[in-house]
Amino acid sequence: MPLTVQSLEVYPIALTYVEPLKTSFGDQTLKAAVVVRLCSAEGICGWGEASVELRPGYGSETVGTAIHIIRNFIEPLLVGQTFADPHAVAAVLRSIRGHHHTRAGVEAAAWDAFAQLHDLSLARYFATFLPDGHAPRPVASVGVSIGMKPTIEASLDIIRKRVNEGYRRIKLKIAPGWDVELARAVRSEFPDIALMLDANSAYTLRDTEHLKQLDAFNLLMIEQPLGHDDIYQHSKLTPQLQTPVCLDESIKSTDDLHLALDIGAIRILNLKPARVGGFSESLSIYRVCAEHQLPLWIGGMMETGIGRAANLALASLPAVTLPCDISATDRYYVEDLTEPPFTLNADSTITVPDGIGIGVRVEMDRIAKAVAAWESMRAYV
Repeated sequence: MPLTVQSLEVYPIALTYVEPLKTSFGDQTLKAAVVVRLCSAEGICGWGEASVELRPGYGSETVGTAIHIIRNFIEPLLVGQTFADPHAVAAVLRSIRGHHHTRAGVEAAAWDAFAQLHDLSLARYFATFLPDGHAPRPVASVGVSIGMKPTIEASLDIIRKRVNEGYRRIKLKIAPGWDVELARAVRSEFPDIALMLDANSAYTLRDTEHLKQLDAFNLLMIEQPLGHDDIYQHSKLTPQLQTPVCLDESIKSTDDLHLALDIGAIRILNLKPARVGGFSESLSIYRVCAEHQLPLWIGGMMETGIGRAANLALASLPAVTLPCDISATDRYYVEDLTEPPFTLNADSTITVPDGIGIGVRVEMDRIAKAVAAWESMRAYV
């Protein structure tokens, strides 16, 4: 069943986090993003989220660049055109170099619309593009990410809180000077939790001997220790650590993953659909992970319920073998853009929406409030 794009609407939004997140590249107190609504001539509207930021941080894109690219380049490419499936939309969007997060947000809206057109949940619709044996699960295993705190005791306090809430996998942000002693203290109090560390590219190969000290703490992984755009140097570090090296920022395509596998730079992959340009490329990467039995989990960009629902659909697929960075709604926001809220189950899982499309209801009054909050910031000249 083809779909004809009738309109593309963009909503720049700002939401305040329940708890600020501090990483090696700065503090984040609010969620800035561009929400996309793609409506079709068939009367269906799909929702997507471009997980861009207020300023260049994790990636190079911002709210300002996303709006510019969508309105001036993507909208003219899509509106009025008929597409056979979301992969056809993705193929057209690849004519725009870079801007992966922006393209991913638009493509996600197309995936939602097509899933609705076929009367399927997004998770089940994903499975129609995969080999037999990849039917989605009803829940996704999840963990929680904790930013850098002022003291180790403050970190232990928040870990106690998250463990008591039911999270069984804890990810801690680290940086030089905030790593070994933190891991030692956490392991001393929590010897059995699944613990991983996320460096966000804060180290270099000169830190190899220092990073080896982390092998003593039975970590699930260390995520992206070296450069955000590096694969080669990770291939030099990975064999020297007992702790598995997980790549995040430097894997932006299926070809990047093949390279990392070929040269031994990776033992685990964090797949963020936004980072790789959308779900079409994500499914290609997913297939490679399944073929190579590479441990895989789905990362997050602190998405609103729109992006989180779509990520949960991907996280429900069976080759996703490790807990994902997709926490419950109350971990992020007092009031999200969608209903119902996502809640944590007793076994550290979140139930995947089974309604058609992304399976959550977008509240237009909350979209309007979030847009007003963005406009009141006057973030750019």
